[in-house]
Amino acid sequence: MKGIAGFYYVHDGISGVYECKAKGIFRNKKIKPLVGDDVEFTILDEEEKTGNIVDILDRENELIRPAVANIDQAMVVFAATAPEPNLNLLDRFLVTMESQDVPVVICFNKKDLVTEEEAKRLTSIYEAAGYEVHLTNAKSGEGIEQIRSLLRGKTTVLAGPSGVGKSTITNEIQPEAEMETGTISEKIKRGKHTTRHSELFFVETDTFVMDTPGFSSMFVDNMKPEELQQFFPEFEEFIPDCRFLGCVHVGERECGVKDAVKEGTLSKDRYENYRLIYEELKNKRRY
Repeated sequence: MKGIAGFYYVHDGISGVYECKAKGIFRNKKIKPLVGDDVEFTILDEEEKTGNIVDILDRENELIRPAVANIDQAMVVFAATAPEPNLNLLDRFLVTMESQDVPVVICFNKKDLVTEEEAKRLTSIYEAAGYEVHLTNAKSGEGIEQIRSLLRGKTTVLAGPSGVGKSTITNEIQPEAEMETGTISEKIKRGKHTTRHSELFFVETDTFVMDTPGFSSMFVDNMKPEELQQFFPEFEEFIPDCRFLGCVHVGERECGVKDAVKEGTLSKDRYENYRLIYEELKNKRRY
C-alpha cells in the first residue's frame, strides 16, 4: 500500500496492514517492492503487525513516474486554474502513458473558479484527441460521483502537479481513507495536505486508488522522434493529406496535420507541444 524509509506497508487482502521489511535478496537483484505490487510475506509478530516480504509476484505493468505497478488506468488531475493548467506537462504525461498502453482519463478540478467558456475550451481540446474528460469541484463534491463510477472495479493511479486537488479527490472518493490507515499514518507521518509518497487506498471490492506525489516536469525519452506522432491520436485522420511518406509534421511544407492546425481543425496547443517534444527527442538522439 505504501513504502517509506525501507518499510513496506502490506494489506493482507482481508482487513490488516502489516509493516514489513524486504528481504536482502531483492537488494542483490536491484529490485524493490512498488506500490501496487502483489507480494508474499511472512508474519513476524501478529500483535505488532510486522513481517517480511519474501516474494514479489509478476507485474502486469510498471511505471517509473509515478513509481507504481499493476495499474488498470491513470487519471491525470490538473486544476482548471489556480494553478493555471500547464498543457505541455499534461501532454507529456499523456504521451508517457500512451507509450506504455495505460488508458488515461483527464480530470480538470476547481471548475468553479473558471468561466463556462474556459471549461469548454479545455474539454474540447482533449475530447477531440479521444480522451474522456471530467470537470470537478472536489471541495463541494461536484462531479465526484462520475469519477467514482469510472474507478469502480479498477486500480487507478491519480497523478498530476501539486496543488490541483488529488488528495482532496481521494478523500472524497474514500472518506475513510485517513481513518483506515490511521495506524500507519501515525508511523509514517503522512502529511495531511501534501502527498510525499505514492499510497494505495482500498475504495470498495476490486477498486483501489493510488494517490501519488505531485510532479512539475516530465521528460519523454523512451522513443524515436518519428514515433511520437502515434501518441497524438487526433493527427491520424489528417496524415493521408501529407504529401510525403513518413512526414513528421514539423519542417515539411505540404502537410495535412499542419494545414489542419492552420484551419483550426486541430488544436494549436496540442500541435505546439508535439513540436516541442519532437525537437527534444531529435536533439537528444543527435547528442
